[in-house]
Amino acid sequence: MKITPARPDDVSKLIAFREEAAAWLSRLGSDQWQRPYPADRLAAAIEAGSVFMVMDGDLTAATITLSPEAEEGLWTDEELAEPSIFITKLTVARTHAGQDLGGRVLNWACDRAYRGGATWLRLDAWTTNEPLQLYYLQQGFEHVRTVRAGGAVNGGPRVSGWLAQRRTAPTKHGFENAPA
Repeated sequence: MKITPARPDDVSKLIAFREEAAAWLSRLGSDQWQRPYPADRLAAAIEAGSVFMVMDGDLTAATITLSPEAEEGLWTDEELAEPSIFITKLTVARTHAGQDLGGRVLNWACDRAYRGGATWLRLDAWTTNEPLQLYYLQQGFEHVRTVRAGGAVNGGPRVSGWLAQRRTAPTKHGFENAPA
């Protein structure tokens, strides 16, 4: 398997990938990702070089978005002053579930962030998805705080988020690295 940057012609594939994940989450009782993700926002993230796909031959096995930009209203000014990479939309295909692929992708992201000069790999998870929060804790993330709707920091508009971070470090992941 290798990790490669997504291309503009991958938008429809990635939208379908997210819809598959949303359907699976719904079967588990979670309302996470039930609103369709805007294709134009995904295309802009791809154009910015933030979206990566894990390819297993011709199959998309996983995807992740890495950005130096945090979602508004979640992190304090002090936290935002620290060099960080924010991960979003980590998704593993059901065909590749149970193989620690998500953990390997997180290790890859941690390594990439470290090599890019970031101190922290940060994320916000759905506040009601406790199994996902536990998963991130098991992957070496530490819970920072939970921001509830209307409780934004820095005055930003905000829904909510369970915030966690992991210090970056050189990390083994077993993927062929995508270009920096």
